[in-house]
Amino acid sequence: MNQAKRIEILTRLRAENAKPTTELNYSSPFELLVAVILSAQATDKGVNKATDKLFSVANTPEDILALGVDGLKEYIKTIGLYNAKAENIIKTCRTLIEKHHSQVPENREALEALAGVGRKTANVVLNTAFGHPTIAVDTHIFRVSNRTGFAPGKDVLEVEEKLNKVVPDEFKMDVHHWLILFGRYTCIARKPRCGSCLIEDLCEYKNKTDI
Repeated sequence: MNQAKRIEILTRLRAENAKPTTELNYSSPFELLVAVILSAQATDKGVNKATDKLFSVANTPEDILALGVDGLKEYIKTIGLYNAKAENIIKTCRTLIEKHHSQVPENREALEALAGVGRKTANVVLNTAFGHPTIAVDTHIFRVSNRTGFAPGKDVLEVEEKLNKVVPDEFKMDVHHWLILFGRYTCIARKPRCGSCLIEDLCEYKNKTDI
């Protein structure tokens, strides 16, 4: 795909949604961190249902640590992999209290040192909570980048590197939100909705549908 096409794609996505953001509910960097940890292999809707109850009673590292692993599980047991996620969140709360004065660090290395936090989660927190122009690549972005030809790569890191290379600075703050929403509602996994896609004429996918 040439750069002129990419810029047109981004321009159209921006015109449709000038201020995109995550669909996870949160009111602090800590709440966002917990929500993103919970969102692995889970829907944002399912996470929000759990965190709306959890955060009403515990939304600081101290409060969640006080719940303990078993107490936390009661709030998140509707979410996939909740046992491991509960263990990781409790460990992360302890680390935040002991090493970061109960604050979420604005630093990739420190974020990735937290239990349950990988590169994607760190990128989401840096971008959405702190305004860094990082690009988090999840399954939606990986699929969209490869299917459309926008930024093909064999794994998520290669796609992230390609996106950082080809996305102009003016779009970097918002591009991962645009691509996630695009992948979630239009360029869906099983059968993309090409017939109702605002970038169908620019996309290089060869097996387009008329939906």
